[in-house]
Amino acid sequence: MRVVVTGAHGKVGRAAVSALVAAGHEVTATDLTRPVWERHEPDEPRYVQADLTDAGQAFAVAREADAVVHAAAIPDPTANAPHVVFQNNLMATFNLIEAAVRFGVSRFVNISSETVPGYFFAERPFLPDYAPVDEEHPARPQDPYALSKHFGEQLMDAAVRRSDIRCISLRPSWVQHEGNYERNIGPQVRDSEQAGPGLWSYTDVYDLADAIVLATESDLPGHEVFYIAAPDNAGGHDFAAMLRRHFGDRIELRPLARTDASGLSCAKAHRLLGWTPKRSWRDYLDDNGRTRSA
Repeated sequence: MRVVVTGAHGKVGRAAVSALVAAGHEVTATDLTRPVWERHEPDEPRYVQADLTDAGQAFAVAREADAVVHAAAIPDPTANAPHVVFQNNLMATFNLIEAAVRFGVSRFVNISSETVPGYFFAERPFLPDYAPVDEEHPARPQDPYALSKHFGEQLMDAAVRRSDIRCISLRPSWVQHEGNYERNIGPQVRDSEQAGPGLWSYTDVYDLADAIVLATESDLPGHEVFYIAAPDNAGGHDFAAMLRRHFGDRIELRPLARTDASGLSCAKAHRLLGWTPKRSWRDYLDDNGRTRSA
């Protein structure tokens, strides 16, 4: 299958490109990074520089694709002006899904975000209604990043109403890899009082890449949304005890699959995509939250 991967030089995009190539797909990678004129390595995918907020460039990228994996985005609302985050993320998604519809692309994998419910970067803070959070939780975004991702999912809904394209939106939790586990997850391993808005959830970038391959190859109709997160929480703590200690009874506790459960439920991804994560923070860090020696 000919697959276009956007944001191919980012954390998620790089892993997606490698996983799709390993799965036997013909990948075209695209990002804002300038290309270099060098001899290609064996099996190195074709690379195209493109600014997807420009409709013409988005159409040029998508014109020969069988499937699109859209991972390109400004990844949070904290380091750019609000209008830049919103305009970049939303218009890139709009232009690319519009191109995919017009060219008859069969599958669109939209990398959305766990922030869509809105409680991550809210100016007027609030808590999730219940935990573990699942795809049925109401979306109440306030910030430009979560809004752009929420509207991106609505663009997928509109696309399947007006065409035969099949769309999947993945909402990954905080994405980790070899180089950032200790920096990001280590403090939560060492101290359960380190509570973040994600309810101690995270996902390994290679497990996310596996989910992207499954989504790309899926025959699911319409538009489906899936949370993607590790089944355990950062630190392997007793989730129910942590939730009560930090939030009292302000968040409804729903049944847990395991004592050290994540704050996100991925039951739907297991059921409909057949996705099973294979990696944990324990593969990278010791019980003190430090990188394991080789």
